[in-house]
Amino acid sequence: MQGDLKKGVYFFSKGTIRFFKNKTKFKLFVVHILKSEGLRLGIINFIFCSDDELKKLNYDFLNHDYYTDILTFSLSDIKNVVTADIYISIDRVKDNSTLFKVPIVNELHRVMIHGLLHLCGYKDKKRLDIKKMKAQEDKYLKIYFQ
Repeated sequence: MQGDLKKGVYFFSKGTIRFFKNKTKFKLFVVHILKSEGLRLGIINFIFCSDDELKKLNYDFLNHDYYTDILTFSLSDIKNVVTADIYISIDRVKDNSTLFKVPIVNELHRVMIHGLLHLCGYKDKKRLDIKKMKAQEDKYLKIYFQ
Protein backbone atom coordinates (compact mmCIF):
# COMPACT_ATOMS: atom_id res chain seq x y z
CA MET A 1 0.00 0.00 0.00
CA GLN A 2 2.82 2.44 0.80
CA GLY A 3 4.01 2.24 -2.80
CA ASP A 4 0.60 3.41 -4.05
CA LEU A 5 0.91 6.89 -2.52
CA LYS A 6 3.45 9.57 -3.22
CA LYS A 7 5.49 10.87 -0.32
CA GLY A 8 3.76 13.61 1.59
CA VAL A 9 1.77 14.72 4.59
CA TYR A 10 -1.94 13.88 4.63
CA PHE A 11 -4.79 14.85 6.95
CA PHE A 12 -7.90 12.80 7.72
CA SER A 13 -10.89 13.65 9.89
CA LYS A 14 -14.50 12.53 10.30
CA GLY A 15 -15.52 16.12 10.95
CA THR A 16 -14.19 19.53 10.18
CA ILE A 17 -11.36 21.04 12.16
CA ARG A 18 -12.07 24.75 11.95
CA PHE A 19 -9.00 25.83 13.91
CA PHE A 20 -6.47 24.02 11.68
CA LYS A 21 -6.31 26.41 8.76
CA ASN A 22 -2.95 26.38 7.01
CA LYS A 23 -2.26 22.79 6.03
CA THR A 24 0.23 23.75 3.33
CA LYS A 25 2.38 25.71 5.79
CA PHE A 26 2.34 22.80 8.24
CA LYS A 27 3.24 20.27 5.54
CA LEU A 28 6.31 22.33 4.70
CA PHE A 29 7.13 22.60 8.40
CA VAL A 30 6.98 18.82 8.78
CA VAL A 31 9.68 18.56 6.11
CA HIS A 32 11.69 21.26 7.95
CA ILE A 33 11.50 19.35 11.26
CA LEU A 34 12.47 16.04 9.68
CA LYS A 35 15.37 17.62 7.76
CA SER A 36 16.57 19.37 10.95
CA GLU A 37 16.58 15.97 12.67
CA GLY A 38 18.48 14.27 9.82
CA LEU A 39 15.46 12.48 8.36
CA ARG A 40 13.42 12.50 5.14
CA LEU A 41 9.70 12.44 4.54
CA GLY A 42 7.95 9.29 3.42
CA ILE A 43 4.22 9.35 4.08
CA ILE A 44 2.78 10.84 7.27
CA ASN A 45 -0.93 10.60 7.94
CA PHE A 46 -2.44 12.82 10.64
CA ILE A 47 -5.76 11.26 11.64
CA PHE A 48 -7.97 13.44 13.81
CA CYS A 49 -10.52 11.53 15.87
CA SER A 50 -12.53 11.51 19.10
CA ASP A 51 -11.46 10.55 22.62
CA ASP A 52 -13.36 7.28 22.37
CA GLU A 53 -11.78 6.31 19.06
CA LEU A 54 -8.28 7.03 20.33
CA LYS A 55 -8.91 5.26 23.65
CA LYS A 56 -9.96 2.14 21.73
CA LEU A 57 -6.77 2.26 19.63
CA ASN A 58 -4.73 2.81 22.80
CA TYR A 59 -6.27 -0.32 24.30
CA ASP A 60 -6.20 -2.45 21.14
CA PHE A 61 -2.56 -1.73 20.24
CA LEU A 62 -0.89 -0.84 23.55
CA ASN A 63 -3.21 -2.45 26.12
CA HIS A 64 -3.63 0.96 27.82
CA ASP A 65 -7.15 1.61 29.07
CA TYR A 66 -7.05 5.41 29.28
CA TYR A 67 -7.48 8.53 27.20
CA THR A 68 -4.51 10.14 25.50
CA ASP A 69 -4.06 13.07 23.16
CA ILE A 70 -1.89 11.27 20.60
CA LEU A 71 -0.74 7.88 19.37
CA THR A 72 2.13 7.67 16.92
CA PHE A 73 2.72 4.54 14.86
CA SER A 74 5.94 4.37 12.87
CA LEU A 75 5.47 2.44 9.64
CA SER A 76 8.93 3.12 8.25
CA ASP A 77 10.73 0.37 6.46
CA ILE A 78 13.47 2.51 4.93
CA LYS A 79 16.27 3.89 7.10
CA ASN A 80 16.03 7.66 7.74
CA VAL A 81 12.69 7.93 5.87
CA VAL A 82 9.71 8.66 8.12
CA THR A 83 6.43 6.96 7.31
CA ALA A 84 3.76 6.93 10.00
CA ASP A 85 0.19 7.25 11.15
CA ILE A 86 -0.36 9.86 13.86
CA TYR A 87 -3.75 9.73 15.59
CA ILE A 88 -4.83 12.83 17.52
CA SER A 89 -7.84 13.19 19.80
CA ILE A 90 -9.45 16.54 19.08
CA ASP A 91 -11.40 16.17 22.37
CA ARG A 92 -8.10 15.95 24.34
CA VAL A 93 -6.61 18.87 22.39
CA LYS A 94 -9.63 21.02 23.27
CA ASP A 95 -9.57 19.99 26.93
CA ASN A 96 -5.80 20.51 27.23
CA SER A 97 -6.12 23.90 25.59
CA THR A 98 -8.48 24.94 28.38
CA LEU A 99 -6.45 23.22 31.11
CA PHE A 100 -3.14 24.82 30.06
CA LYS A 101 -4.77 28.14 29.10
CA VAL A 102 -3.33 28.19 25.59
CA PRO A 103 -5.08 28.82 22.28
CA ILE A 104 -6.46 25.63 20.77
CA VAL A 105 -4.47 26.16 17.58
CA ASN A 106 -1.23 26.24 19.63
CA GLU A 107 -2.15 23.08 21.51
CA LEU A 108 -3.01 21.26 18.30
CA HIS A 109 0.32 22.16 16.75
CA ARG A 110 2.16 21.20 19.96
CA VAL A 111 0.59 17.74 19.84
CA MET A 112 1.32 17.33 16.14
CA ILE A 113 4.95 18.33 16.67
CA HIS A 114 5.10 15.98 19.66
CA GLY A 115 4.12 13.08 17.39
CA LEU A 116 6.76 14.06 14.85
CA LEU A 117 9.41 14.21 17.57
CA HIS A 118 8.55 10.64 18.59
CA LEU A 119 9.23 9.64 14.99
CA CYS A 120 12.57 11.43 15.25
CA GLY A 121 13.53 9.27 18.23
CA TYR A 122 12.54 11.47 21.17
CA LYS A 123 11.00 9.72 24.18
CA ASP A 124 8.74 11.00 26.96
CA LYS A 125 8.64 8.43 29.75
CA LYS A 126 11.57 9.50 31.94
CA ARG A 127 11.99 12.95 33.49
CA LEU A 128 15.10 13.87 31.46
CA ASP A 129 13.49 12.63 28.23
CA ILE A 130 10.36 14.67 28.94
CA LYS A 131 12.51 17.77 29.46
CA LYS A 132 14.30 17.22 26.12
CA MET A 133 11.01 16.58 24.32
CA LYS A 134 9.43 19.72 25.78
CA ALA A 135 12.44 21.83 24.79
CA GLN A 136 12.19 20.58 21.20
CA GLU A 137 8.41 21.17 21.14
CA ASP A 138 8.93 24.74 22.38
CA LYS A 139 11.73 25.34 19.87
CA TYR A 140 9.68 24.17 16.89
CA LEU A 141 6.50 25.93 18.06
CA LYS A 142 8.41 29.19 18.33
CA ILE A 143 9.79 28.78 14.82
CA TYR A 144 6.39 27.83 13.38
CA PHE A 145 4.46 30.71 14.94
CA GLN A 146 7.05 33.48 14.43
